[in-house]
Amino acid sequence: MKKGNISIFVPHQGCPCACSFCNQKTITGKTFLPDVEYVDKTVKTALSKKGYDYEIAFFGGSFTAIDRDYMLELLSAAYPYVKSGEVSGIRISTRPDCITEEILDLLKKYGVTSIELGAQSMDDEVLEANRRGHTAQDVLNASEMIKNAGFELGLQMMTGLYKDTAEKSLETAKKIIEIKPQTVRIYPTVVLKNTYLAELYLSGEYKPLNVDDSVELCAVLVPMFEKAGIRVIRLGLHSGSDIKENMLAGGFHDSFGELVKSRIMVNKILELPPADYQVFVNQRSISKLKGNGKRNIYLLMERGYNIKIITDNGLDVDELRIK
Repeated sequence: MKKGNISIFVPHQGCPCACSFCNQKTITGKTFLPDVEYVDKTVKTALSKKGYDYEIAFFGGSFTAIDRDYMLELLSAAYPYVKSGEVSGIRISTRPDCITEEILDLLKKYGVTSIELGAQSMDDEVLEANRRGHTAQDVLNASEMIKNAGFELGLQMMTGLYKDTAEKSLETAKKIIEIKPQTVRIYPTVVLKNTYLAELYLSGEYKPLNVDDSVELCAVLVPMFEKAGIRVIRLGLHSGSDIKENMLAGGFHDSFGELVKSRIMVNKILELPPADYQVFVNQRSISKLKGNGKRNIYLLMERGYNIKIITDNGLDVDELRIK
């Protein structure tokens, strides 16, 4: 059965800092604050679509830092669906410095099963420059408490932040792998209007990574996580008109995840010396291998590779066999 999230956004609630990149209204496309009635209606609507193992997910703010009464109101609305078995659990996202043993006990009582932390970087210089208000050690401490309490742990990282480099992103990935979360989300930085990053970008102080550079970096990061047995459950921000209307620069693309998977396939060929190759691939992945406008084919040709693509539906999607 497919996994499914019943996403309920709690925008800009609980955040003690104005992070450099953050414009929550634009990121989530939401300003409305959900109440008990909204939670109930949203869950019931989702459950009418069968065939999914659903999880209720409270995203958008720092859930464990919002007003306690409001947090319990939302959890109380969601918990009956966990208790009845109609959903498998509740997922929340929060900040590393907003986790305590007392909060974890409370979350468990109300059926929370998964906690995602916005780590963003494991480099203290990058965290400070982007006004995160926490340290890499806070990520380590919170992660240990979450895992010891029996929750599924997810970590979120960003690439291309102010003062970040590709090398620092790779080190962040290595440190996240050492923590051993079950899941990871990777978000290339997008410069949005009315943020500190926008000021830095417009002044020339900050040069964000573009889509191509972001894809190239993430195509290195994703295999690192997968090799470590960590599921990458999101690549890039969700597409929406708010993002497109308010972005100034950065690594946003409607199909960012597909671009990364496409580049990973090309990288597997580039690991071999330039030559003529037969590349066997599932039919569903042929267009991904070729790239938009056959850009991957031209890239390979420029580097001395000549490939013949052969369909083999016995291979998994995105799997290659090179001969």
